[in-house]
Amino acid sequence: MDINIKNLAVFEIGGVEIWITQTTFGTWVIMAVLTALAITVRVKIKKFQEVPSGFQNVIESLVEMFLNYYRTNAGEKLMYLGNWFFMMFSFILLSNISGMFFLRPPTADWTMTFAFALVAFILIQVLGIRYRKMGYLKDLCRPVILFLPLNVIGELARPVALSFRLFGNVLAGTILMTLLYEMAPYFMRFVIPIALHMYFDLFAGALQTFIITTLSISFIGAASTVES
Repeated sequence: MDINIKNLAVFEIGGVEIWITQTTFGTWVIMAVLTALAITVRVKIKKFQEVPSGFQNVIESLVEMFLNYYRTNAGEKLMYLGNWFFMMFSFILLSNISGMFFLRPPTADWTMTFAFALVAFILIQVLGIRYRKMGYLKDLCRPVILFLPLNVIGELARPVALSFRLFGNVLAGTILMTLLYEMAPYFMRFVIPIALHMYFDLFAGALQTFIITTLSISFIGAASTVES
């Protein structure tokens, strides 16, 4: 594992260089895993029974648990976005724990975390205007119109804050694990890091996934809620 993002290969297409970095490779691996899982579930769905058991019970429980969690934070009217956030949650979770499998976590690259935060920011603005019309825009002028610049800056700061929260925590874990591997004697590198991987990759990774997903959903739910 390395602190810096390495460039693995360079291709030239039509005079344009295409760089394949560790982030790109890790993203492809995680996408392949998620695609394989989706295909497996899709095949299994055809054999699902009315009374769930085994694999079907696990899948239905996970989906129902996430949808209930999403409904609590976003509300019933935004349930059509549940699939997007389920994908986001799954991708970020696998990215955060990929360090356990000797990949450099894609979420340790700020461009990756900023992309997810930017999508959340766009959804906040679009859904806020869709459901609240001019009321959403008027909120930018509260309590008085002189606060408009500060409120706009606050809105623009959201994707930056969200992306740096996830990026900083994942990168910090990556740096600490890299330093540990470098300092530990060779014969201890397969013993000592196990517990730390469980914390920095599994526990902290799952926690940060939950935090950024919850914040994104809550911001979108609040922006699209009409005040009574």
